[in-house]
Amino acid sequence: MSTSGLELSTLGHRIRHHRLARGLTLDELGATVGVAGSQLSLIENGKREPKLSLLQAIALATDTEVTDLISGEPPNRRAALEIELERAQAGSVFRQLGIAPVRVSKGMSDETIESILGLHRELLRREREAIATPEEARRANTELRIRMRERGNYLPEIERLAEKQLKAAGHTSGALSHRTVSIMAEQLGFELLYVNDLPHSTRSVTDLENGRIYLPPASIPGGHGLRSMALQAMAHRLLGHTPPTDYADFLQQRLEINYYAACCLMPETAAVSFLQQAKKDRNLAVEDFRDAFGVTHEGAGMRMTNLMTEHLGMQLHFLRVDATGAITRVYENDGIPLPMDVTGSIEGQRVCRHFSARQAFTQQNRTTEHHQYVDTPGGTYWSSTQTGSSGEGEFSVTVGVAFDDSRWWRGRETSERAVSHCPDESCCRRPPADATDRWKGRAWPSARVHTHMFSPLPRGAFPGVDDNEVYTFLDRHAGE
Repeated sequence: MSTSGLELSTLGHRIRHHRLARGLTLDELGATVGVAGSQLSLIENGKREPKLSLLQAIALATDTEVTDLISGEPPNRRAALEIELERAQAGSVFRQLGIAPVRVSKGMSDETIESILGLHRELLRREREAIATPEEARRANTELRIRMRERGNYLPEIERLAEKQLKAAGHTSGALSHRTVSIMAEQLGFELLYVNDLPHSTRSVTDLENGRIYLPPASIPGGHGLRSMALQAMAHRLLGHTPPTDYADFLQQRLEINYYAACCLMPETAAVSFLQQAKKDRNLAVEDFRDAFGVTHEGAGMRMTNLMTEHLGMQLHFLRVDATGAITRVYENDGIPLPMDVTGSIEGQRVCRHFSARQAFTQQNRTTEHHQYVDTPGGTYWSSTQTGSSGEGEFSVTVGVAFDDSRWWRGRETSERAVSHCPDESCCRRPPADATDRWKGRAWPSARVHTHMFSPLPRGAFPGVDDNEVYTFLDRHAGE
């Protein structure tokens, strides 16, 4: 007979119940069935698995059936409470507390056990709320995107903070240098250090006790990566962040530190002046804005969404799309029709194959931006797209506007034009009728599924961060 640990517990309670119902002590029953009372005690406490022959002897001695002894139902309410408590104290949530389990005695009242179980249930409830499932993450991200759209993707308080910090560090114009970033860190009491052993789940680690910000040496030299990561780490301190209370709070903090880094790399005063002049010249271009401040194409495009509605009165859209057409980053306030799921989430959805964001992958010359108009059910839009590649594969970055605003942009004269009927599935999601008739029942595609769709983020103060790795890392470097 094979039983699990929890079944053994139930079995033990049922044997005890029938023994006590017959008024037998452990030693008396043991003498009848031929085992020591101490051995029966182990069985009743779920510590030992009895042989079938012993169960048959116990059933006979207690005037019951073996099937009744091995039933999965607790024999009474008290037993049910004790089994539930045992199960709760054996679970991972309780074990992570690092405290000793409660030992149930005969004198412990049912009310006491119920109170302890209530605490366990509340722990489990809070644990479930703390772990962000993919759906919860999508909902939180959608709510944040909607709030930012209502604000024109503009946060004036962070803009002012960044300008103040830049001025204090002596930065006046041009691309932000690594040296200036180091000065900004020093003014906050931090030293920038580059190490090879950062925890794999982190981009940087800030040692608040010793005033250090650890960064990967791969960021050296040049590029915006080092500057951006250091600025984001400083932003947590400047913005007074505390460990996030839930995933939505985590996303809000992530947005704010990214926003602060962008404000420092492309300061509002200088960036708005540049964009206003480009609009006056009818020569707006993401690549010019990017090169003027020494940032990535994606960084420049996103920064435009922060400033152009607020200062130039122009609404626009931004898309980062992977090679499969899936949207990985998005902002829009110009009404362009984009796919979304039932939660309102756009991230992870596939953009129409006729959009510039996907058409750019088909171009032979990818060294310059791809310009295109697309007629949609929501109107005509002009877009500028630049492709790139990373360790995760190819991607495209798109910035676009409604047709009327295209007159301010370089590339408006393009003859590239497409028609999109999405979200009508006949546009690019459903095959033509003749292809369906030809292949229905004669083909079996095997879908590629992104594993992150099934993986809830790990628990902890910061979703996705391995706390054990971080604290081990800090202990290792604390004495340096």
